[in-house]
Amino acid sequence: MTIVSTRDFRSNQSRYLDMVSRGENVVLKSRKGHFKIVPVSDDDTITSKQGLVEELRAALAEVKESIEKGKNLQSLDNLIDELAD
Repeated sequence: MTIVSTRDFRSNQSRYLDMVSRGENVVLKSRKGHFKIVPVSDDDTITSKQGLVEELRAALAEVKESIEKGKNLQSLDNLIDELAD
């Protein structure tokens, strides 16, 4: 594991990001705490507007299907609570 100050990280970002991309652990040490740098996976982001639209359409289709089959749907509050877990 490599521990670097935020100042050193700013000066050598490419070096440390290359280390992370190779699977090495890099931790930033600052007055506000310690932070581990990790690569973002496909599950962490929506890569395009089209990707978001496709996910929303699929979710809407799932809701419509549930309504047509007479299934009880969760309330919005319950869904938000579930997402927060």
